Amino acid sequence: MGRIFYLMGKSSSGKDTIYRELLKDSELSLSPVLLYTTRPIRVGEKEGVEYHFITDEKVEELKRQGKVVELREYHTFHGIWKYLTVDDGSFSEKDDLLMIGTPESYVKSRDYFGADRVCPIMIDLDDGERLMRALNREMAQEMPRYQEMCRRFLADEEDFSEEKQKEAGITRRFYNGDLQVCLDEIKAYVREKR
Repeated sequence: MGRIFYLMGKSSSGKDTIYRELLKDSELSLSPVLLYTTRPIRVGEKEGVEYHFITDEKVEELKRQGKVVELREYHTFHGIWKYLTVDDGSFSEKDDLLMIGTPESYVKSRDYFGADRVCPIMIDLDDGERLMRALNREMAQEMPRYQEMCRRFLADEEDFSEEKQKEAGITRRFYNGDLQVCLDEIKAYVREKR
């Protein structure tokens, strides 16, 4: 049975960049598992690349079908945005997979698929650096959502608290001060876990 490498990190910690780089590595040969979301698509994003962008009605349909592994709702300045993992047939028994989420979604996925199958990868970065990255990213949007950026930044303190990480059994962190060093350490971890 393949492993699921579960990538987590506070907003603007670089997890999306790390996710893309890990998927590019032919030696690791990781297959992506895309989350579903009801949030609006950002400039530069594409359906089926970063996320599957769906409606609230589709979320309810997936729940009725029993396909929702985990579901998170965020009360944003622009309404409720949902993020969910869906057992949509993309979870291969043979391939090693790469997912992205939070400690809460990691625990639910670990409990659903089994602790022996799901391996946590926690990305860490200085809060000041994260805030600068978030601001730069938001400024590049056609319609910046600064309030939402700030809400996410503050919500991360609770969602990624030391207590929640400890409860989830997450003990190892990968610091993303230097992207290449961080990637090298994560790749070594993936090889070790295989």
